[in-house]
Amino acid sequence: MRQFFTAYVDRDLSIRQTLSSELKSIENESGKVKSLNFTLNWSHYLILMRIENTAERNFYEIEATKENWSERHLSRQYQSSLYERLALSRNKEEVMKLASEGHTVIKPEDILKNPLTLEFLGMEEKDSYTESELEHAIISKIQQFLLELGKGFLFEARQKRITFDDEHFFVDLVFYNRLLQCYVLIDLKTDKLTHQDLGQMQMYVNYYDKYEKCGFEKPTIGILLCKKKNTALVELTLPEDAHIYASEYTLYLPDKQLLQQKLTEWIIEFDDLKKD
Repeated sequence: MRQFFTAYVDRDLSIRQTLSSELKSIENESGKVKSLNFTLNWSHYLILMRIENTAERNFYEIEATKENWSERHLSRQYQSSLYERLALSRNKEEVMKLASEGHTVIKPEDILKNPLTLEFLGMEEKDSYTESELEHAIISKIQQFLLELGKGFLFEARQKRITFDDEHFFVDLVFYNRLLQCYVLIDLKTDKLTHQDLGQMQMYVNYYDKYEKCGFEKPTIGILLCKKKNTALVELTLPEDAHIYASEYTLYLPDKQLLQQKLTEWIIEFDDLKKD
C-alpha cells in the first residue's frame, strides 16, 4: 500500500485529491458501491504501481482500461516493452501523447512498432530458419499475432496470389485495418533486406491499390518484417509517400533496459536537432 501511495499520490487529476479521497467509495442511486477514479482492479495496479516512469505507467493504465486487458495481458505487454517499442517509432510530440491518450491509430505510421515481439511463437533460437517456417508459426498463433500487431487488425489471407502477364506472385500475409480503412500487406524476410524486396512490395501495394481497394478506402500499406531493418535503404529506394515500411521482429522478449536507454538517447537527439 505504501508503494501504491508513492506511485499515485501525485497523480494528475482534474481536481487534485488526497489518496484517501481517491480511494473512498460512494453509493449510487441503486445503492451499489462505486469507486472513484480508478478504473482497473487491484491485480492490475499491483503491476502498474511498480512502473517507475510516470508517463509509461499512465500509458499502460489507459490501454488496459480502453482495451479491457486482463492482468496477464497487461503483464505481457509491459514485459514486451510495448511503450518503448511504440515510442521508438514516433517523434517526440507523439511520444508525449502516448502518456495522455494511449495508442491511437490515425495514420499509417501509428501501427508500427520497433521491434515486433514474437516470443509467443515458441520458435527455438538458431542461426537460420526459412520464411515458410516463420509464416507457419505465425498462422498457428494468429490470435496472438493479431494482438501483437495492434489495434484494428483483421486477418484476410496467407500466400495471396497475384497474377498478371501469366506470372504468379504471392503475398505472405494480408490483413485489413478497420481503423485506418486499408489493406496491410506483410512480407516476411529472414535474410538481409534488399532493394529488390522493396521493389516487390511496391508492386504488391500498387496492385492492391489498383485492383482490390474500394473507392472509400485509404492507400494500401506494405510492411517488410525482417530480422534487421535498413532505414537508409528504404529512404533511398522508395518515395516518401510510398506507405511502405521495414519493421524488425524478435523471437524473444527484448531487453527492456536497452530499449529504455535507446528511447532516452533518441529524445535527447531529437531535442538537439530542434535546437539546431
